[in-house]
Amino acid sequence: MIVLAAVAILLPFAAAFAGMLFGPTVSHLLTPLARRVRSPRPGTAAGRARVLARRLPANGPALIAVLPVAVSTVITAVVAFEQWRQPRVRTGTLTLVQTGGLPFAVSLDVDGLSAVVALMVCCVALAVQIYSVAYMRDDPRYSSYAAFVSLFTAAMLLVVLSGDLLVLYVGWEVMGVCSYFLIGHYWHDRATSRAAVKAFLMTRIGDVGFLFGIFVLGMAAHSFGIRAVIAHVPAMSHTTLVAGTLLLLCGVAGKSAQFPLHTWLPDAMAGPTPVSALIHAATMVAAGVYVVARLYPAFLFAPASLAVLGIIAAISMLGAALAALAQDDLKRVLAYSTISQLAYMAGGLAVGTRDGAVFHLLSHGAFKALLFLGAGCVIVTVGSSVLSTMGGLRRAMPVTFWSMTIGFAALAGVPPASGFFSKDTILSQAWHAARQQRPRGDFGSFAHSSVGGGTGTQGYTALNNAHRLPVIPESMPGIPSWTGWLVFIAGLVTVAITAAYATRTWLVTFFGEQRSEVAPREAPPLMRWPVAVLAVPALVLGFLGLGSDHLRPEPGMAAVSLLFTAAGAGAVFLVWNNDPALDPVRLLGPVRPVLQAGFHLDNVYDVLVVRPVLALARLVVSTDERVVDAAVEGSGRGARRLGGLLRATENGNPQAYVSGLLAGVVIIVLAVVVLT
Repeated sequence: MIVLAAVAILLPFAAAFAGMLFGPTVSHLLTPLARRVRSPRPGTAAGRARVLARRLPANGPALIAVLPVAVSTVITAVVAFEQWRQPRVRTGTLTLVQTGGLPFAVSLDVDGLSAVVALMVCCVALAVQIYSVAYMRDDPRYSSYAAFVSLFTAAMLLVVLSGDLLVLYVGWEVMGVCSYFLIGHYWHDRATSRAAVKAFLMTRIGDVGFLFGIFVLGMAAHSFGIRAVIAHVPAMSHTTLVAGTLLLLCGVAGKSAQFPLHTWLPDAMAGPTPVSALIHAATMVAAGVYVVARLYPAFLFAPASLAVLGIIAAISMLGAALAALAQDDLKRVLAYSTISQLAYMAGGLAVGTRDGAVFHLLSHGAFKALLFLGAGCVIVTVGSSVLSTMGGLRRAMPVTFWSMTIGFAALAGVPPASGFFSKDTILSQAWHAARQQRPRGDFGSFAHSSVGGGTGTQGYTALNNAHRLPVIPESMPGIPSWTGWLVFIAGLVTVAITAAYATRTWLVTFFGEQRSEVAPREAPPLMRWPVAVLAVPALVLGFLGLGSDHLRPEPGMAAVSLLFTAAGAGAVFLVWNNDPALDPVRLLGPVRPVLQAGFHLDNVYDVLVVRPVLALARLVVSTDERVVDAAVEGSGRGARRLGGLLRATENGNPQAYVSGLLAGVVIIVLAVVVLT
């Protein structure tokens, strides 16, 4: 099993390496072969196969990019099935690296959580790679693009399957580098380059705290192994746990684009649309939530950190949903939506439902990848991502329309789409946490409490199977009730706002009069069929939760949630139906520019951070020029002048030398006479 997991990671990495080195070469070798294929009649299966054969090499290393990820998807499916059939922890260590202090192990760890998330990552990455073959067909830099997507996938798989915190951090940072190159793929566009730099810098700010959090927990546990850290959590001091988990939350806020480090994600939409789908659905932003779920016992023993996470989640989910409601760019609507949905997951973790958070992580991966890839189909057809240029596309793009309809239903939490089930789990747990009915969390199928013998730390056995967590002692304070109330109220209001902006985007894009001058048409097969395939899990994935008592919807909460959904969607529909030619959010009036600008938080950062840093940089440059450079250049000029004086005595004139000698003798004689 560990060997299969290692192969699943190495295949995309090998694809990235091969794509960088041999991608253009493969293209040059395959293109003449494709052109020699005889031309059968158009419309036949052979004709379509020939068109596909000619497009693959024309896009560079498409085969190198797609096939390894496809094999990794099959492997992770086998691993997940085996883990479901025989649920237990499987670990393996390649080598132990000595550092002079605490060693770290290059190891992998497969359990129920890592297996199912790894499968989700590979499925979305495969859909993105296939989609990119058509979307990036005419891009001259497709070779490097596909290679970085493969490396991105391998890095996320390393984060998911790693058994050591330092090895996890390696994958964590590789994802940051890949995001920089992929967001800035269109390097000639200044806005794209600035977005790439912004994403890189803001996530690095959080990663500094994340690294120190790893150090704190690792040093306290005397090991960087994930399971060793979790096993030693009960023996750690409360101060150590709070400090370590809060530092980890810095990196989580950066990677998962949560307040206050979230502003990079909407700007990242300047990159290619498939990259947006990969970042938002399966990599990068999902990594932060996954790490908290992975180290969840440490957070359970530090309720203060969960309270901070709950505050961050409430601000992020509500603020991002309001910002999404006012956007006029389809990709930015989905970007702010991602921030809001990730906050739902963070809120679920804050109120004690790791199962609900992971369940929503999986369902969100399906419907958000579907929405982004579907948005790419719409943008290719219309030639713009601005909502005001869309409209009336449902008849010309039936596959995209029905697929995105399922995606928007899942986003809004409309049954039977998957988002309804996963959101209800989080809201239900928030309600119970607010009323202190289950104050110590509900772990469900991903993690059951482990009852160990003895007292003290002896009662906290190591994690010896996939579903064991340390027991929380009676003396340990539970999740504060106000955290539950905060997440619950913010979550319910966000349900209504989410339904509002999902309905508005759906109506403005596919209904009303056509506002584009370009004749609408369905996207190419390699773009629309991955979208159609992703619609299946976006629709049915939620039913998998019916088999768990902890994930099954509660009738009362489901009714309340549907009432808020109907209120948000119904209000937008009534406004739109009154005049379909106008945008429903026009009624926001003067508030809309504030929401559209993300509450002007970038301007706040510009005043509080960017301008002071630039002023300090100018001061440093000025000091360097006026003090350091002046001192160096002044010493050079002084040495040159002194050399000029000495050079005057070395003019090559013998008479001057004799005169100087005689003058010196006279002076010496006079000095002797006078002094004696």
